[in-house]
Amino acid sequence: MRSARADQKSYVTHLSCLLARAGRNDEQAFAELHAATVVKMRKTVRVLLPSTADLDDILQDGYLKIWRHAASFDPARASPITWMCTIMRNTAIDALRTTGIPTSELDEALAIPDPADRAADDEFDYAQAEPIAREALKRLPEERRQLLALAYLEGESRTRLSERFGVPVGTIKTWLHRSLAAVRKDCAGHAHNIVTAAAA
Repeated sequence: MRSARADQKSYVTHLSCLLARAGRNDEQAFAELHAATVVKMRKTVRVLLPSTADLDDILQDGYLKIWRHAASFDPARASPITWMCTIMRNTAIDALRTTGIPTSELDEALAIPDPADRAADDEFDYAQAEPIAREALKRLPEERRQLLALAYLEGESRTRLSERFGVPVGTIKTWLHRSLAAVRKDCAGHAHNIVTAAAA
């Protein structure tokens, strides 16, 4: 049975190949690339946009930039998904700037690393960390678990979350910050207990 790491490596290699072919003006390869990545790109853009923004137009502009610059993609410097997400994020932020919407918070999104970019020799035990984080999330109130899932798994913007929960955007930001801090503290405490037990 193939490991998850092997599957991820195969996926990255496939996307890199499609980008290389697109860089040589291979329209079929670009169509395959679009089909393979549009869900991820849509989520990447959606999380940055207010409800009034035209998601499809921004996606179209972003993919046009990817097509035009595909030949410059260097797999030695970034994964194809990270490279494409950066283009999409910049496209979304540029679109918002033209409307006069403040984008300081959106600029921070460009610094978020892609989990697919973890080095092959990464020694962090993700398999052990996953159940710890899952248990920590279970201890949150149901509403806060839903909030985190909508924000970080479904990609809903702070504005949309504000409308959904009926509170100001500032309150949503505070809830997210406190919920993440609670999960982080819970996980850190659990990890400390594991280390202490192992050393005893």
